[in-house]
Amino acid sequence: MKSLRLVAAATALAALAGCTFDGPRYGGGGVGPGPMTRAPSGVEGDWVGTDGVAISRFTGGRFETIATDTGNKLAEGNYFQRDARTIDINLTSLIRQTTSSVTCGLVNPRQMNCTSSTGSQFVLVRRGTA
Repeated sequence: MKSLRLVAAATALAALAGCTFDGPRYGGGGVGPGPMTRAPSGVEGDWVGTDGVAISRFTGGRFETIATDTGNKLAEGNYFQRDARTIDINLTSLIRQTTSSVTCGLVNPRQMNCTSSTGSQFVLVRRGTA
């Protein structure tokens, strides 16, 4: 019976050892700089055009573009990450009431090079990176 408890305890400890904690990390008295944030993986998150006119937000398959000066939504739609580096976006311009598609290549975790269905090219950089 005692050995069964030891095996159960060892199994529970092994399971807990595999867990990770993404909350605040600080030592001593519980006072620290606040929660540490993890950089978004893949395409998820906020991206800004190199012209600075709009922020493009990628969240759970939904896409939207917001004007940086007014905060107005300019476009919305869906995106699909075809593979590790290719993102397909289908969007509707709320200004022109037109639909279009865009394909972006994830150059690195901070930059996407994009081409619209009409051939225009633009670059998006992850917002908040140096």
